[in-house]
Amino acid sequence: MEVASLINAYFISGLGADRRIFDKIKLDKSINIIHVNWIEPLSNESLPDYAKRLSKVIDQTSPFVLIGVSFGGMLSTEIAKICSPKATIVISTTILSNQLPRLYRFAGKLNVLKFIPAGILKSSNKLTQNYFFGVSNKEEKLLLTKIVNDTESNFLKWAIGSIITWKNNIKPKNLYHIHGTNDRILYSKNAKPDFLINAGTHFMVYQKANEISAIINQIILK
Repeated sequence: MEVASLINAYFISGLGADRRIFDKIKLDKSINIIHVNWIEPLSNESLPDYAKRLSKVIDQTSPFVLIGVSFGGMLSTEIAKICSPKATIVISTTILSNQLPRLYRFAGKLNVLKFIPAGILKSSNKLTQNYFFGVSNKEEKLLLTKIVNDTESNFLKWAIGSIITWKNNIKPKNLYHIHGTNDRILYSKNAKPDFLINAGTHFMVYQKANEISAIINQIILK
């Protein structure tokens, strides 16, 4: 009986989040899951430059795929431009910077972030949980609160700044976009996801893990 060869899947989490966001993802046993840890950003470092440094953890001598959610999806897009993944799968994110919500791009042009204390950005309340992230039950609220509390304030501020000033007009080849119909954080009428998750929120990689796992398996194993 022939044994399927392993393929490495590098998972990059959302803004400030960690591997806990992927806890419910279940993939085929031939897929070797590797969680990418954040590195310290340099002063005034752009998202593409950060992605270039982050890409050094990838073993490019073996077949691999990139899987990123939210901010991690943007980083995966940038890494895919300089590496050669078998596939890049981005979830709850934006691929092209001109598809970022207009308010975000406007804030980037005005550089308003420099006037906001880093600690303010970590606030997690009922509005951010229920409306923006779409979490509702106790388990999801607790996880989101823990993720926010564990996020380093200065990293969070740098990451938000790198998003709202991001410039990218290239969609790498073999890139697949999964998005939810109820995403209120990274929404775009112009985006055309390859897979649309009905009632999917910005937290859907955790909430609808079975559906998303099936799509990831489908893409990688085809």
